[in-house]
Amino acid sequence: MINIKDNLDKIKAQIQQACQQSGRLIPYTVRAKQSLPVSLLAVSKTKPAELIEQAYLAGQHDFGENYLQEAVEKITQLVHLPELNWHFIGPIQANKTKQIAHNFSWVHSVDREKIALRLNKHLQDDNGHNTPLNICLQVNISNEESKSGVAINDIFSLAEIVNNCDKLTLRGLMALPEKNAGNDCYEKMQQLFIQLQKKYPSVDTLSLGMSNDFQQAVAHGSTMVRIGSAIFGTRTYKN
Repeated sequence: MINIKDNLDKIKAQIQQACQQSGRLIPYTVRAKQSLPVSLLAVSKTKPAELIEQAYLAGQHDFGENYLQEAVEKITQLVHLPELNWHFIGPIQANKTKQIAHNFSWVHSVDREKIALRLNKHLQDDNGHNTPLNICLQVNISNEESKSGVAINDIFSLAEIVNNCDKLTLRGLMALPEKNAGNDCYEKMQQLFIQLQKKYPSVDTLSLGMSNDFQQAVAHGSTMVRIGSAIFGTRTYKN
């Protein structure tokens, strides 16, 4: 049987250890629930609403979803939970932007101008939506043909487009380095993040690191790690 609370505590302790090893430690104990310099995004794709609610009751409020239809169903089921933040972290098709804009508070996977402008337009058209959508630009840091993401040379032009959208707030960068990527890949992401921070005061998020590489990511300035199976287990949920 999965013990979500224990799993969350273990992950937070591991993040704390990674922060300590990289010289980024601030006073923290799991019991006191003090803040870490690195936040935890629980990747809940393919997991049922029941497990997400267990994680929420254990103190986890930020959840990442890849698949829109599945995510919207869970968002609807869990609408009774206050202060629950949904992050869309999957590839974005243009015809899905309206639902993403209206159901999520964060989007980590904006990688082209068309998507940014469509998200902004949907929110402009919704008079009842007053909260800006938090945006991270997904960077194809390893130049993999199979992965989405903006090219390094196009990051700052896309950032300017997002920054000029009145319904979007540019928060930072996201990346999924290739498996067994070397430190140079993470160092480059850290440098790009620092450069973006210098230009835009709203930038405070480097969404980098998953279960297999979050220690490496934390050592290179990640402010948010995305963890799934270590929290929820490996069994997938099917509708």
